[in-house]
Amino acid sequence: MSDQVDPSAMPGETPASPSGETGAEAVGGLPSGTGEETRRTVWPRLVPPLALLIALVGALSFALFSNSSKPALPGGAQQAAPGGGFFGTLALPSKPAPAIQLHNYLGQPVTLAEYRGKAVLVTFLYTHCPDVCPLITSNLRVAMKLLGARAAEAQIIAVSVDPRGDTPRTVAAFLKVHEMTGRMQYLIGSASQLARTWAAWNVGSKREVGQPNLVAHSALVYGVSAGGRLTTVYPATFEPAEIVHDVPKLAAR
Repeated sequence: MSDQVDPSAMPGETPASPSGETGAEAVGGLPSGTGEETRRTVWPRLVPPLALLIALVGALSFALFSNSSKPALPGGAQQAAPGGGFFGTLALPSKPAPAIQLHNYLGQPVTLAEYRGKAVLVTFLYTHCPDVCPLITSNLRVAMKLLGARAAEAQIIAVSVDPRGDTPRTVAAFLKVHEMTGRMQYLIGSASQLARTWAAWNVGSKREVGQPNLVAHSALVYGVSAGGRLTTVYPATFEPAEIVHDVPKLAAR
């Protein structure tokens, strides 16, 4: 039960505690005196340690956030702030994008190199994904629609992270539901075939323990320039307007 303040106490005085001691005397052996005197005595001692503690916690939090929020990029590139006229995060230094050479769900061979001259948006998905993959696909569809005629300057490539669950049938159904049939090259393959591409792009793919239909994986969209260089990176929560803005710039490089 909390102590009640004596309404007869004068301003600037500390009410007596139930034991008869003044508030100043009851604080861990601090010098006796009025509440105002106690504050003048204690706060100068507490401020420097508190400031140091806050600074250390802030620095540690920043370091942990920075390391965890920026997944590794291909070729040792690092994510930098948006710049160069792009809305997406820059991948620096800009390096040639890793090769992609797989088959789509129709059995047709597809390579990244065949789309030189276009902006290419590369991402890694799986058809049974309950949240992130549908979000990425939906926003890419909106971006392509907003681009209008300029959508012809871009190509979307999705690489499977689930060799067991992504079959020609499930991919066809996924593309139909998300209205991306003919608009996205969805590439599949065996675990060993896909693993080479995952490794080249520094993409993780791990099946969830106890939930065999779920796969933990990297969820980024990579912007590749017309010259074949990895240039921009977008999080799973990107805005379609970012892609709309950056595609013409990627296509011009």
